[in-house]
Amino acid sequence: MSFAMQPVADPAAPLARRNPVAKLAAALLFSLPLVTTLDPLTPALAIAVELTLLPLFGLRYATIARRSWPLLLAGLGVLLTLVLFAADRSGRLLVDLGPFDITTGVLVTGLGLVLRLFAIALPGVIVFATTDPTDLADALVQNAKAPARFAIGALAAFRLLPLLGAEWQTLTLARRARGVDAGIRTFPGIAFALLVSALRRGGRLAVAMDARGFDSSVPRTYARRQTFTSADVLLVAGAVVLAAIVITTTILTGLFRPITN
Repeated sequence: MSFAMQPVADPAAPLARRNPVAKLAAALLFSLPLVTTLDPLTPALAIAVELTLLPLFGLRYATIARRSWPLLLAGLGVLLTLVLFAADRSGRLLVDLGPFDITTGVLVTGLGLVLRLFAIALPGVIVFATTDPTDLADALVQNAKAPARFAIGALAAFRLLPLLGAEWQTLTLARRARGVDAGIRTFPGIAFALLVSALRRGGRLAVAMDARGFDSSVPRTYARRQTFTSADVLLVAGAVVLAAIVITTTILTGLFRPITN
């Protein structure tokens, strides 16, 4: 059984071919203005831009929807929490629920947070859905000058993530075989066992990396050369321009709500 997490985009797509560091930098720079405002318009415009560019990354909308379902659950959780526990319930009353009144102010704040969650997380989903993990680690070392120990360790951790799901299933089945209820009450025990297993595996992996010289000062060679071309520079510059257009549009409409207020 393979536990590798591979990209799901068309590798021939124009933006999918870009350098992994360029895609990561573009995602970070485009998401940066989203943390400066509380209004719902800025993240809504950002999401519109991100969805419009999806075909250029070689991604299908159905694929992104399957990969982003945890974001939907997180967004619903944020919205429900704000509706129940928001301190500011200004605005027009929409639903009278006693201490949990739903007002226009609560909905605008909740909508802004949920949209911001999607707008910030979606670029990361796009980057990892269009990038081979090994290429990302190589690019971090070669182009971003990240330490090889950090980059290769992150690559190993990323590739072992699916293994945690398989181990969770194994622990659950083992408890059932012993006649132990595998319901919600056993969640802490299984989670603790999984944590212990992950720590042990991480320790063994660190020792193996040191034994293979990943922390050596000797310059390393690379099987895959990662080049940073002018097209990659244009991708990063384009992300900055689009972010500026999004935030400027919000300011011009008068809906900009700085987070510092």
